[in-house]
Amino acid sequence: MNVLVINAGSSSLKYQLLDVDTREVYAKGNCERIGIDGSFVGHEEMGGEKQKLEVALPDHKTAIKYVFDILKGVDKPIGGIGHRVVQGGWYFPESAVVTDETLAWVREVAPLAPLHNYAEADVIEICRDMFPEIGNVIVPDTAFHYNMPERAWRYALPRDVVDAYHVRKYGAHGTSHRYIWRTVHELMGDKTHKLVSCHLGSGASLCAIEDGQCMDTTMGLTPLDGLIMGTRCGTLDPATVFYLNRVADMSIDDIDTMMNKKSGLLAVSGVSSDSRDIEAGAAEGNENCQMALDMFYYRTAQLFAEMAASMEGVDTMAFTAGIGENAPEMRAGVAERLAWMGVRIDAEKNAVRSDEPRVISTDDSAITVMVVPTNEEYMIALDVEELLG
Repeated sequence: MNVLVINAGSSSLKYQLLDVDTREVYAKGNCERIGIDGSFVGHEEMGGEKQKLEVALPDHKTAIKYVFDILKGVDKPIGGIGHRVVQGGWYFPESAVVTDETLAWVREVAPLAPLHNYAEADVIEICRDMFPEIGNVIVPDTAFHYNMPERAWRYALPRDVVDAYHVRKYGAHGTSHRYIWRTVHELMGDKTHKLVSCHLGSGASLCAIEDGQCMDTTMGLTPLDGLIMGTRCGTLDPATVFYLNRVADMSIDDIDTMMNKKSGLLAVSGVSSDSRDIEAGAAEGNENCQMALDMFYYRTAQLFAEMAASMEGVDTMAFTAGIGENAPEMRAGVAERLAWMGVRIDAEKNAVRSDEPRVISTDDSAITVMVVPTNEEYMIALDVEELLG
């Protein structure tokens, strides 16, 4: 079955057309700066060169039309469309076929992820209107975490508030964490029962997975919680918001913007939100860059132990996403902070760059350490095939 996977953002739209059975990717690309001057489409076909096409993209409907026009040249019939939805809220414990009702749910929970859900709902609606003969599937990033134990998802707030406003831990990156579990279990079999999946990128989260079940994750009501990220602060005392509002006369919106877009590695390093720039700065003796790295290692190791505690043990850890897959220095830094747990990685194996999942720990490591390139598009496509088959 050929599936078109769409990941829509507030001003962007990524797409990938792939065969679920062979895992061949026929075409992929991205529409950037939608509704902004200088918009363009980047497109790549299997075996071909990357193209950058500067075109006017005033809205998502224009972008979708452009994508379908491009894909006509690929000549692969589309059997279904899978949509990554950032926030499934309280309605989606699993992926679901798009209906009037499920689409309305995506909009209803949008206040939890306003920059993403509204755009994603619009794109789903456009696809249904333009191609009513093709089925659509919603794949929420939060679904994998929805059925974690109540002790993990419930906040210690008054029940009437929690129930009325659906305040709980939702997590994120669930599609990636689910793919990591699937891949690790295929490779390791019964050697893996308690996995901590480490999705480390510009956005970052850890997930405790016991025999395929999410037991806990580091992101909370929103993706701001948990690890230090590229521009997000991660976990801090919630009273910081009240303090800055009263003493610094910062508005709630100002604080929201600061914590999401001006904090994290960017704020500590004073150089960049990109780990490569920070590593380079640290190598040149920049103390702020070194502190950013030290804090990242510390918080990742600290929350790794927290995830292990949620399962009362851990036998495997897997690094994935932009930093997790491509930054051996960062992996080594985190592993070093976990040496007390018996984590040992092989320096030579860690230095290898590959698109294949692999073990990088030593034979005597108490925990098997792996690098597993994530593939959220394939995971979404599998759900489309299962639901629309």
